[in-house]
Amino acid sequence: MALKVELKPGEKLLIGNCIITNSDQRTRLFVDGRAPILREKDILTAETANSPAKRIYLAVQLMYINDDIESTRDTYFALVNDFIQAAPSSVELVNQINNEILTGQLYKALKASQRLIEYEQDLISHVSAGRTGLPADSQDR
Repeated sequence: MALKVELKPGEKLLIGNCIITNSDQRTRLFVDGRAPILREKDILTAETANSPAKRIYLAVQLMYINDDIESTRDTYFALVNDFIQAAPSSVELVNQINNEILTGQLYKALKASQRLIEYEQDLISHVSAGRTGLPADSQDR
C-alpha cells in the first residue's frame, strides 16, 4: 500500500536523499517503496537543533535518513546520557526512543524524539514560570 502525502503550495519533502519542492498548488503524491520520507516541518539542521532534545532528534534523524544507526550511535548515546543527567524524569521517554532504535523502527524513534522535545519545552516553561516540581502530566509520559 502506497503512502499518501499531501503537500501545501511551496512545501518541501525529503524522500531518500532528494528534496522535492511543491509548486504553487496543493499536490497529492503516492509513494510506493521503502525510503526515508520527512516533511520540511519535521527536518532539523545543525543550526536549528538548538537544545539538547533537538540535538537528540537530529541524531535520530540522521540515523533514519541514512538508514545507518552505527555512524551516529556514539554521538546519540552521549547526548542521551547528558540529557538524562540533566532531566532524570525523562528516562521513560528516552527508553522509548532507545527501544524503537533497537528494533530498527527509526521513524517511530523520530516520533518519540519529537515527544522528548515537547517534554523538554514543558520542563523549561515550568522552570521559567518559577514553579518547582514536574509538569502535572509528567507521570503519563
